[in-house]
Amino acid sequence: MRSTLPSRSATGPARRASGPVISHTDISRSMPTTAADHPAPGLPTVLVSAVVLVDADGQVLLAQRPEGKSMAGLWEFPGGKVEAGETPEAALIRELGEELAIDTAESCLAPLSFVSHVYDDFHLLMLVYVCRKWKGTPQPLEGGELTWARAARLRDYDMPPADLPLIAVIQDLLM
Repeated sequence: MRSTLPSRSATGPARRASGPVISHTDISRSMPTTAADHPAPGLPTVLVSAVVLVDADGQVLLAQRPEGKSMAGLWEFPGGKVEAGETPEAALIRELGEELAIDTAESCLAPLSFVSHVYDDFHLLMLVYVCRKWKGTPQPLEGGELTWARAARLRDYDMPPADLPLIAVIQDLLM
């Protein structure tokens, strides 16, 4: 079957693709929308990078949120906020050093997924990477606990709502 994508020849203009043309408006009309799909006007968006650290045995590192932070006691994938002027990868490398005393390189971070979740007071946009190579032994430098968990057991841990959709993605990757 021939491709119907527009092409540019050396001697002429681009040809239009054959078949129906779907506009952004058509797509928008066909998608269901609810109030939960759209953050309230003025609700700040917080950009976060997180990582699924996978050890040699195929286990995933979870960090428990420390006392004094929102959602204290819940288990999450390590990471943190992206600061102004910082790439998500640089933020993640910085956070891994600050929170876990480990070091990794940008080339060791593979994009895995993203999460868009609306909490009561902010909209969380979380970019999620997988990492299988780092230097050092993870240590809980911010007061919470750490645990290694099998992908099949991730649902056994209480997690923030934004992290829950990642379980299926991780299980698809590791099981």
